[in-house]
Amino acid sequence: MANQAVRVAAAARAAAKRADKARRAGRPEPISSRTLSVAPAIKPDISTEPAPDAATDPIHPKGPSSRRSGLLSAALAVLVVAGLAATTALALDHREAQRTDQARTDALAAARQAAPTILSYDYRHLDRDFTTARGHLTGSFLKEYGKTTKTVVAPTAKKYRGVVKATVAKPPGDDGSAAVSVVSASPDKAVILLFMNQVTKSTQITGPRVDLNRVRMTLTRTSEGWKVSAVDAL
Repeated sequence: MANQAVRVAAAARAAAKRADKARRAGRPEPISSRTLSVAPAIKPDISTEPAPDAATDPIHPKGPSSRRSGLLSAALAVLVVAGLAATTALALDHREAQRTDQARTDALAAARQAAPTILSYDYRHLDRDFTTARGHLTGSFLKEYGKTTKTVVAPTAKKYRGVVKATVAKPPGDDGSAAVSVVSASPDKAVILLFMNQVTKSTQITGPRVDLNRVRMTLTRTSEGWKVSAVDAL
């Protein structure tokens, strides 16, 4: 047992000498002679700074300034929408006014052309006169005109050789303008007031008779242009 202890001690001294020689020669120390140590693990510091408050977060601000910015954006959006709506309304109103002005012009011209034809006839060519007149009419008035001329006007005109010549009256001064005016107008309908001169001849009267009549004529826009939809003597 003693011998064994001596041998162990001798081996330890020999190992120490070899290690010392190795250190001097610059060779790595044998693992058996190293003193191994483990550095304590560095634990992460869990006491980190608190997360920035949402109200002061510079990246995602959600505080009072952010709310003010949101309200301003919403107000601007409302103003933009309101501005667009107002602009659209003005554009539509302007377009409607343009259409109405055009309707006044077109309906007035149509009335001046239609009135003499509708209110004139000659017993010698009634069918031709009535056919031409119907080309200016529309709606229920077209049917009414056809019925009246067939049952009343034609028989009377043939019997008494009636001839009626209607013209749009001229205002005093004879400045070339006709006595017509627009009572009301919309893009699809217009009411025109006309002063008409009617010269009538027949076997019932001696010589021509001149009548000055006021006529209110309603015109309606159709696919074929402005047509007369009603005529009222005033």
